[in-house]
Parts: sequence; structure tokens; C-alpha cells
Amino acid sequence: MGMFDEIKGKAEELLHGHSDKVEELSDQGIQKATDAADGATGGKFSDQIDTAGAKADDLIGE
Repeated sequence: MGMFDEIKGKAEELLHGHSDKVEELSDQGIQKATDAADGATGGKFSDQIDTAGAKADDLIGE
């Protein structure tokens, strides 16, 4: 097993044990990113940014 495989395994163990916290932090991160993108574009692309944020949340998990 290579070094990256070991790191991946440890990360997966942590994620499974703390899925509630991971979900909460991912939601916060996505919200901050979409807010920053919306601010940078002056709200011009709010709908598209919100859609991208929702898709990112779906990919990470609900």
C-alpha cells in the first residue's frame, strides 16, 4: 500500500465517523464560495452560482 493509499484510508475512516460534522463544514464552505462568487460578479449570475452550489452539495452528499 502506498503512502497516498494510507492517507486516503485514514481520511475515509475520519469521514465515516464524523459525517454530520463533514456535512456541516461542506455546507458552510459551499455557502462561503457561492457568496464570494456572487459578490465578485455583482449578483449578475446569482441563479447560475446557486445552481452550481447546489450541484456541489449534491456531489459531496446530503
